[in-house]
Amino acid sequence: MKVLVIGGGGREHAIVWALAMSARVSEIVCAPGNAGISQTRCQNGARPVRCVPVNADDLAAMLRIVETERPSLTVVGPELPLMLGLVDGLQRLGLRAFGPTQAAARLETSKSFAKEFMQRHAIPTAAYAVCRSLEDVRRELPRFAASVVVKADGLAAGKGVVICQSHTEAEQAATEIFSGALLGTAEKELVLEEFLDGEELSFFALCDGKHAVALASAQDHKRVGEGDTGPNTGGMGAYTADGLLNAPIEQWLLKNVAQRVVDEMAREGSPFHGILFCGMMMTRQPDGSTRPMVLEFNARFGDPETQAILLRLQTDIVDLFDAAIDGTADRLAIQMRPGASVCVIAASSGYPGKYPSGLPIAGLDSVHDPDTVVFHSGTASRDGAIITAGGRVLGVTAVSGPSDTPSSSPLKDALSKAYGALGNISFEGMQFRRDIGWRTLRNGL
Repeated sequence: MKVLVIGGGGREHAIVWALAMSARVSEIVCAPGNAGISQTRCQNGARPVRCVPVNADDLAAMLRIVETERPSLTVVGPELPLMLGLVDGLQRLGLRAFGPTQAAARLETSKSFAKEFMQRHAIPTAAYAVCRSLEDVRRELPRFAASVVVKADGLAAGKGVVICQSHTEAEQAATEIFSGALLGTAEKELVLEEFLDGEELSFFALCDGKHAVALASAQDHKRVGEGDTGPNTGGMGAYTADGLLNAPIEQWLLKNVAQRVVDEMAREGSPFHGILFCGMMMTRQPDGSTRPMVLEFNARFGDPETQAILLRLQTDIVDLFDAAIDGTADRLAIQMRPGASVCVIAASSGYPGKYPSGLPIAGLDSVHDPDTVVFHSGTASRDGAIITAGGRVLGVTAVSGPSDTPSSSPLKDALSKAYGALGNISFEGMQFRRDIGWRTLRNGL
């Protein structure tokens, strides 16, 4: 079968890589793709992936590409095409597409919609206020403790969340969001949110409009600096491991968050098909227990969590996509490779602020370990060389099975492989976190 993937980042490279491993897939097209994606070959027929240019904000152009290519399946990776209604357009054309409709994707594309949805349906989340002006912000701030989170309502590539230590900081963040100083475009709406203390966790469920099935859990590292310092980014690394989430908590999340979302979205007339990413905060309670609270929803695979998760996925990824489209997710037995996997992001100097591009990348041909894959996030080709073309450039990803060595662990082994490969790769100003997985390592996993 022929599959078209929309997108050109690390998440899409990982999806293309997993599709290329499928015996069911003989041809892959990616729009727009990147330098790493264009070097991927299908194992069934050994055809290289063909990349075609397109702007992710041009709905008509994306629809034309799908109509021209006529794939058996279109997989929508990024959030912007979902917000624009690409899946809706493909469904009107009678074409198979993996991803939620525009209305269902509001769980991610509008923070205010998501918060109000959770409040309507008793899904645990932090106290909040929706503000449409600085006057609203000043009126609502006294309801919150000194620490407060300010979130841009719309899409912000992971950079629209500001954790503030005082109301003065919160008002300044709101000013920058409304003026466009923070994100480059002025927002008309933002959300003030109670600051929650605890550990973040990403819980992924495969959804088919009726059923939610647990796929995997992972932990992302949003801050740019080690020890979780500095500004938020789109993600500087992620890992997934056996034991990261115990069975009772996983079942609680599946029943009380993911399945409830699927049930209530269907009742409200917007059935959710695709991947539901539940960004959770495992809050600490006074009695020492943990209470899961929803920080945010994403309506697609996360980045960089996807890179780590798909390296462990043993089920054919096409089976996941078909089940979500056809309403058969409850019949699918998803198999993951035992052990752990990790993705470490190599980013440009200055990211998440202004950064240079067009810098040559050395050492990409030095990785030969079959358990290590270098996924490209922001790269391009120039005169036969691969150069930087984004803030997040590479996602060096590795997997490891259960360890027989008492002093080691699957996560430690995967980290060793990823950092070992990263040590042979370089570009001017390359930055990466050296503490991915530190919380789990601290807890002895």
